[in-house]
Amino acid sequence: MMMNDRSETTSHRLVLPADSNHHSTLYAGSLMRFALEASYATACRAVGEEANLLLRRVVSIECRQPVRVGTLVEIRGAVLQVRQAYLVVGVVGMPLESGGLPWMDGLLGFVQIDEKGIPIPFLTTVAVSESNLWEPLRERLGKLSQVRGATADWLSD
Repeated sequence: MMMNDRSETTSHRLVLPADSNHHSTLYAGSLMRFALEASYATACRAVGEEANLLLRRVVSIECRQPVRVGTLVEIRGAVLQVRQAYLVVGVVGMPLESGGLPWMDGLLGFVQIDEKGIPIPFLTTVAVSESNLWEPLRERLGKLSQVRGATADWLSD
């Protein structure tokens, strides 16, 4: 098994009028799209060429402050948890000015699937980020990983 250490990414987006709500700030649906695109890119890069990932779960997402149209935002992503065929990516929307707090953070889970859509194990060892930046999201993930979705309860009956 080959080791892959590409566990973090950084991307930038310009908040356009098409991304805004009636307050001329980032619309929640656009925020979700930004977070999903950044987390998917992080997951694919970490898994490597074999990546055939499907969003399995939006574990958590928080919008911490409004982002105005015309703002250039940075979104960092990191693999925070890896299981046999499932991984969780943390994303943080960082302000470009120094000293500012993140405007967004979230946790999104992806599953590796075959051509029939059945989960399959990763063929490479996917590295988990060790950076301290991700500690608050690691803690949140630890608390939330104990929560099962309603589907799990329905299937266990």
